[in-house]
Amino acid sequence: MPALQPVRGTRDILPEEMLRHRHVEQTAFEIAARYGFAEISTPIFEFTEVFSRTLGDTSDIVTKEMYAFKDRSGDSITLRPECTAGVVRAVLSNGLAQHLPLKFFCRGPMFRYERPQKGRQRQFHQVDVEVLGVAQPLADVEIIALGAHILEALGVSEKVTLELNTLGDGESRNAYRKILVEYLEQHRGRLSDDSLARLERNPLRIFDSKDEGDRAVVAGAPLLTDSLNGASREFFDALCEGLQAAGIAYRLNPHLVRGLDYYCHTAFEFTTEALGAQGAVLAGGRYDGLMEQMGGPPTPATGWAAGVERLAMLIEDPAPPVRPIAVVPIGDGPHHGAFGVAQRLRRAGFAVDLGFSGNLGKRMKRANKINARATVLLGEDELARGAATVRDMDTGEQSDVPLASLETHLARYR
Repeated sequence: MPALQPVRGTRDILPEEMLRHRHVEQTAFEIAARYGFAEISTPIFEFTEVFSRTLGDTSDIVTKEMYAFKDRSGDSITLRPECTAGVVRAVLSNGLAQHLPLKFFCRGPMFRYERPQKGRQRQFHQVDVEVLGVAQPLADVEIIALGAHILEALGVSEKVTLELNTLGDGESRNAYRKILVEYLEQHRGRLSDDSLARLERNPLRIFDSKDEGDRAVVAGAPLLTDSLNGASREFFDALCEGLQAAGIAYRLNPHLVRGLDYYCHTAFEFTTEALGAQGAVLAGGRYDGLMEQMGGPPTPATGWAAGVERLAMLIEDPAPPVRPIAVVPIGDGPHHGAFGVAQRLRRAGFAVDLGFSGNLGKRMKRANKINARATVLLGEDELARGAATVRDMDTGEQSDVPLASLETHLARYR
């Protein structure tokens, strides 16, 4: 019988890689807290309507990628493919809309049934920020500045480029949609089947196509920026001025779009060429129409999500964990006494590994394997006289130390 393997598109994150993941998540959390974001956690699964109603029944996520199933009660349940819809649902479910503005940070696993690729599995992880209840472009400036700050703290600023575009307001997008459809109709024969379906219901999503023929067609399409009304142009100008004042460089990308109707104004991505085709590491924009679409009051909102796996691949190795103290019983008799000493040291704030079994040689080999900074050797003789032998694992120097002053002696090894 073959050994059990993880499901295709999932993978085990072992300790060395977990250090990198935890460094990305914790760095993002700590910096977001400086910007006034409070952490929340939403369920990993929701009623399917939370996503089908918000992501649209023509999106790839809904039609091809969602993990949706019936539970034992017959309800349609979906593993979350992204954070935003769940956060907005949480605001409505918990009566938080009356407490706007709100600034939330969340993190955790997401699920999409797509071809596993570098930096993106079917179970993947994101950090996410959302600002709800702020209509001014300054909110967009702040979340972009937060993203740039996190990328700087992770040491990857030189590897990424901020790409920026405006989607305008509803009036601007409606005007553009007519112009875009007229253009695309002239090139129907060159569009893929997926794009032909989108042409009827959601033509802006054709810009997201990976098909080379589609890409060639949209490369010559009219630009949305040419259809902006005065209010949309004013919003975008204020966003750009804010980024310039914050010293954040950006590159305009007129083909960067979001196809769903509740998206508006700001669209942005921090992209990299260091990960091959999977270029976006942090992306977001404004979604003023989402809460109303979910049955709540009209509420301006903006946010972004970043892929933990992709960022973990970009960063340098984080600082290793604190080197532990190894407590090594000599023989079988001192086990209980050694455990008591280990517990004392742990409560005093030391990282401690306790040797469970084996002769002294094997236990010392383990101390070397875990890169212990020092070992505390405890035999029956040491315990009888209330002392321990402490060995510095770097120099080999040994000291006889009273147990009563053990914490003080070991303080140098923190």
